[in-house]
Amino acid sequence: MSLVGALPFLKPRLSPSVSPGRQRRHTLPASEFRPLNTQDAISVFEIEKEAFISVSGDCPLHLDEVRHFLTLCPELSMGWFEEGRLVAFIIGSQWDQDRLNLDALTLHKPKGSTVHIHVLAVHRTFRQQGKGPILMWRYLQYLRCLPYVRRAVLMCEDFLVPFYQKSGFKVQGRCSITVASLTFTEMQYPVRGHALMRRNSEAIGFPQTALLLEEQTQRLESVLLLEEPIQRSESALLLEEETQRTEPEPADV
Repeated sequence: MSLVGALPFLKPRLSPSVSPGRQRRHTLPASEFRPLNTQDAISVFEIEKEAFISVSGDCPLHLDEVRHFLTLCPELSMGWFEEGRLVAFIIGSQWDQDRLNLDALTLHKPKGSTVHIHVLAVHRTFRQQGKGPILMWRYLQYLRCLPYVRRAVLMCEDFLVPFYQKSGFKVQGRCSITVASLTFTEMQYPVRGHALMRRNSEAIGFPQTALLLEEQTQRLESVLLLEEPIQRSESALLLEEETQRTEPEPADV
């Protein structure tokens, strides 16, 4: 047997000063933001089902629809994982009209400049910790790195309007979509991308801006954990305003 052929069978020798129990272990990151994929679909739907069915009796997206959007446009989703466990998520798709209609619930329009946010949900054991505002802030910062995105839109029940207003969304009016007896308010957020962030974006991984987002996320999370729930969304909005003041204005793209 040649040396090359024998290599897979050679066991590594440990240094005498290092015991097997003290070898370095590979651990999952404490906190991670990444796009979702179809393998995450069941975890997504379980969180969504618990969050929405108890309140409205239905889910924004059913399991087959979750898989549908995570297949067509996974780059417009974002999951927050802690030690490998999904704790919060957002799912979006592209849209190409000024207002939402029934087609927006199921279609992805790749040539559109609008991102339709279908759902934001947080696992029940991680609520009241400011994770919803943090994830929304992080997602909106990410959208600013996508050169084709000009705004984000969503529809929500009236009691959620103040939550999204604190994240920077503005009311557009009543949504034309109804689900059974439920009516919705349509809201939008203008995505003012930064030239620096757009130039350095590479799909989901944008190297020079990733560290900036990570530092700002950690800063925001540490602030929110010390505040009362009613103040948390306001802090997220203040941090975004500060970021807009300190970064350069975007060039035309």
